[in-house]
Amino acid sequence: MRICEIKPGHVEIQGFIENLRDKKSMQFVVIRDLSGKVQVTVVKSEKPEIAEIFSHATLESTVKVVGEAVENEYVKLGGIEIIPESVEITSHADALPIGPESSIDQRLDYRWLDLRQPKNQLLFMVQTAMNQSLREFLLNRHFIEIHSPKLIPTASESGSEVFEVKYFDRKAYLAQSPQFYKQMAMGAGFERVFECGPVFRAEKSHTKKHATEFTGFDLEFSFINSFEDVMKLEEEMLAYMLKNLKEKFGEKVKEVFGVDIVVPTLPFPVMKLSEVYDELEKRYNFKVRDEEKGDLTTEAERLCENLAKDKFNHEFLFITDYSAEKRAFYHMRKNGVPQGYDLIWKGMEITTGAQREHRYEILKKQAKEKGLDKDVEFYLEFFKYGMPSHGGFGLGLDRMIMILLNISSIKEGMFIFRGPDRLNP
Repeated sequence: MRICEIKPGHVEIQGFIENLRDKKSMQFVVIRDLSGKVQVTVVKSEKPEIAEIFSHATLESTVKVVGEAVENEYVKLGGIEIIPESVEITSHADALPIGPESSIDQRLDYRWLDLRQPKNQLLFMVQTAMNQSLREFLLNRHFIEIHSPKLIPTASESGSEVFEVKYFDRKAYLAQSPQFYKQMAMGAGFERVFECGPVFRAEKSHTKKHATEFTGFDLEFSFINSFEDVMKLEEEMLAYMLKNLKEKFGEKVKEVFGVDIVVPTLPFPVMKLSEVYDELEKRYNFKVRDEEKGDLTTEAERLCENLAKDKFNHEFLFITDYSAEKRAFYHMRKNGVPQGYDLIWKGMEITTGAQREHRYEILKKQAKEKGLDKDVEFYLEFFKYGMPSHGGFGLGLDRMIMILLNISSIKEGMFIFRGPDRLNP
């Protein structure tokens, strides 16, 4: 609890009233702010005017208390209690419309109240440190931070799953990725860029891991030799981030979420997609139809948690050699095989990364194969005047915090969730 000393022996605190026990001769009031809790103790016979104020107070009202901070070994909240000299109820709270028993969708209707829970506040402290660590890692390696437009003239990647908006007298779209613009930065000679910002996907998905708007963390860098350079950067970045989170929040996360933050060993294990399916069949008797083997099915993705743990004693697994049919047109191919990967963490995909095709004529041909040559004409212009070899990947911060803390749905890992049926608050 933040305690502000206003003069020797006298302090001021402000916060929410979390609990109030009104006894015959005493009142015990627990005040909470983002940093913690403190007990205010009122002896009614000594401070009848303050006792009167608290007797009419409601839970979750906000209060300002000025008084003396006194050590008391019987007080569980840090052995300190506040003996008040003045109290002001700064806002009155009505009875709360939600409680611990409310469903996630009921709680989302009153998200600002749901977020008051210390558990939720810890979640966003962890996510803040996660984002800070990712940025710190890249800034230490001379990456440049960019902020690309979210209103774009054509679909970001595939021509589908985008939100169309009216843009004066023409159509525009909400970007489903900063992909084209971070590649444009490679053509601009920036060499190493990253961005953290909103991403929009017009997917009518109702799974625990999908949202129509989320926070993406994307990067791209030049003069690579293969997609393995991209994988190496990502595994080092994630290990750095998890090490920082464990040092700062490991004990608290274990206490509140019951989760051990594991700092992964390097390098991460790598398997080809065909090898993954062979292992899943051999170990778990899991089979898919031949026509599905060019991509990772949802159930196979989930089983990769067991596979990574059983085969490598690891939480992460890189999977390579997907079918060209299932990969974006801008992925470089060698002998028809896309030079990219997915990264699976605890049985959930968090990244699609790749070396990009930087040669204009080949890229143009691959776009035409996908029927996108007209849609991406502006993008293809980036490659006509010299383009270094490059690659990159993107992460979803909301999905990552969901996986890290083992929470049930991405809805609880986002400040405000947006989905096919959710546009408020």
